[in-house]
Parts: sequence; C-alpha cells; structure tokens
Amino acid sequence: MKVTIEELEAYLLDHYRNGGVDQSLFMKLVEEIGEVAEVLNKKAGRKFSSGEDLRDQLGNELADVIHYAVAIAALNGLDMNEVIIEKDRVASVKYNHRTNLEQFVVDKRNRDLNN
Repeated sequence: MKVTIEELEAYLLDHYRNGGVDQSLFMKLVEEIGEVAEVLNKKAGRKFSSGEDLRDQLGNELADVIHYAVAIAALNGLDMNEVIIEKDRVASVKYNHRTNLEQFVVDKRNRDLNN
C-alpha cells in the first residue's frame, strides 16, 4: 500500500486536531532527529552498535521524523505537496539541476504508462 502526502496530512490532522500542539510536536520532531543521528553514528562506526538492525532502525526513526513534520504542517494548514514542489522548483533553478521534482514525476509516470 502506498500513502500520499495528502492522505498522511489528513490522517495526522484527524489524529492531532483536538490536542496537537505545535511546540510539543516540534519537541518530538527534534527528539526523533536526534535518534536518526544516533543510528547514523552507529552506521558510521562513531558509536557502538550491539548488532541491532541499523537499516530497520533508521527507517523507523525517519518515519517518526516524517510523522511529526507532517503533523506540524497539517495543524498549520500547509499543503506540503504544494510546498515541496514549489520549493524544489526554486531550488532546481538556483542550483541548476537537470530537472525539477514536478517534471521528474511527470516523466516517470509517462514512462510507467508506456511500460
């Protein structure tokens, strides 16, 4: 199953609408970012790892980061799909990228239809 950004935003808005506070969600986001850093340090050998599955751990911590970031966006009425596409459009020009996200997705969808 795949979930769109819009679906995740709607789910998290429904989940946090009656009690989600930006500041508490932001503190959880920062905590999760720290946990991502810890896993990356273990992967790089800068911290001891007791043989745990670091790939799975990294995936779980990144999922938490996305969860809290999107929850904050949803509570503030941001359409992250729109924000991400526009921010990438500007960055693509600024950094002279070969293509931008929007064009990449259109091209990929066209290739997928033709295969």
